[in-house]
Amino acid sequence: MSPASTAPGRFSLSAARRARELSRTVGGPVVDVLVVGLGATGAGAALDAAARGLDVVAVDAHDLAFGTSRWSSKLVHGGLRYLASAQFDVAHESAVERGVLMGRTAPHLVRAQPFVLPLTPLVSRGQAALAWAGFRAGDALRLAARTPRSTLPAPRRLSAVEARHLAPALRPDRLRGGLLSWDGRLTDDARLVTALARTAAGHGARVLTRVRALELTGSGARVRDELTGEEGEIRARAVINASGVWAGGLVDGIRVRPSRGTHLVLRSESLGRLPAGVHVPVPGETNRFVLVLPQGDGRVYVGLTDEPVDEVPDVPEAPETDIGFLLDVLGSVLDAAPRREDVVGAFAGLRPLLDTSGAEDGGTAPRTADVSRRHAVLTSSQGVVTVVGGKLTTYRRMAEDAVDAAVAARALAAGPSRTAALPLVGAAAPRALAALRAPRRLVGRYGTEAPAVHASAVRDPRLAEPVLPGHPVTGAEVLWALRHEGALDEADLLDRRTRIGLVPEDRAAALDGVRALMDEAAALGGA
Repeated sequence: MSPASTAPGRFSLSAARRARELSRTVGGPVVDVLVVGLGATGAGAALDAAARGLDVVAVDAHDLAFGTSRWSSKLVHGGLRYLASAQFDVAHESAVERGVLMGRTAPHLVRAQPFVLPLTPLVSRGQAALAWAGFRAGDALRLAARTPRSTLPAPRRLSAVEARHLAPALRPDRLRGGLLSWDGRLTDDARLVTALARTAAGHGARVLTRVRALELTGSGARVRDELTGEEGEIRARAVINASGVWAGGLVDGIRVRPSRGTHLVLRSESLGRLPAGVHVPVPGETNRFVLVLPQGDGRVYVGLTDEPVDEVPDVPEAPETDIGFLLDVLGSVLDAAPRREDVVGAFAGLRPLLDTSGAEDGGTAPRTADVSRRHAVLTSSQGVVTVVGGKLTTYRRMAEDAVDAAVAARALAAGPSRTAALPLVGAAAPRALAALRAPRRLVGRYGTEAPAVHASAVRDPRLAEPVLPGHPVTGAEVLWALRHEGALDEADLLDRRTRIGLVPEDRAAALDGVRALMDEAAALGGA
């Protein structure tokens, strides 16, 4: 099933490979497809096009998963929320794509996650009945998407004792039970993007980070190497703009309504043992929840908000209003609610929702929570294909549709998409993953490459040590990211390949050790 065994080979991304491929791309021969943006959709488009046999270059001004794709809830949703708003096509598409990820393309990165919805006095019996009907409808979506019960178990009702067993932090007073549901959960959203980019590279795509597109046309882009400042041209028969919330800055006529989703980062000890996640109903809302998401690395995420924003910074800030809102909702169901000082980190991502409200023409814009998560593929008068909207779960379908549009617009010689059945680097069937001789945590992050990551720690015990006391990431993983995952500096390592940087205190404590490993790798010619 896996496109690569424990030897990464052509799937490796490194500083040396970037330099080689950049030198032959800028000012070089025309390529079939240029993709701008290396989030999930852009990396997915690069893979989709390369897997069809096209000559592909993909660029990003920053790093893999620098933007929205690293700020998600790390969930692969089955579309339940969209059923409630009668977006049946979006709901079905989400369930299908969840099944693709869990069953074929990335079973090493996506697994079933249980959630408890506590039935507290704040949840009326009518609301509980509505939620239960929704979970049953979600299970019907699973069936329609042909995802087996062995992958996603059935929802069921819980007694108060069972609910507190799965979520011991719940307040016992007047708790009358709970509802158990299941969805898909990523080990890490940034790791999914890294796997997509590496798999695309393994199929011949040139994946170039720190290359900013300054101007797009239907025949290529003017770009700048952000490491050297040098500018040049990349010529292409087709151009796909997958830059998310920044899409309108590259192509005229694209209107995006960014929506901010904020998450808190807590230490696990502040909430105690959490065998399951928790759906916390937002008071006064019928179909809105705050999610409590245990991460397995000593941290818990709590999110998320859905607020419109006007400005689009490179790295969004989590405002105190969002933090206070999430803590208040959390406090409505927990026995010992976390306080502001328990929040050790927070992150915010901007969803690239397509603006179809007509508000600029005198209409009233809906709340961003109510804006459709449908994606759109738009072709400009110059022939640039832009893909916007959608969500992380449906990145593959978005990428497929964008490449289909580019192939059709430019009459490129390419067959249909192959990515629904194309495993990402590290993927294998669950039985094969279970048989790997490597720590389970590494298997959940690297799949079939876990033994190779672990082997370097066996050869050099120093690399088996955590780069930060109390956090599981080891020196071996840092070196792997430099040699095979395209990390170029300490920010790539701390903020995207390992996610240590989600807690500023942890980031500062790990920085010197990571820099020392970078120096060691450079001295050995490994980066």
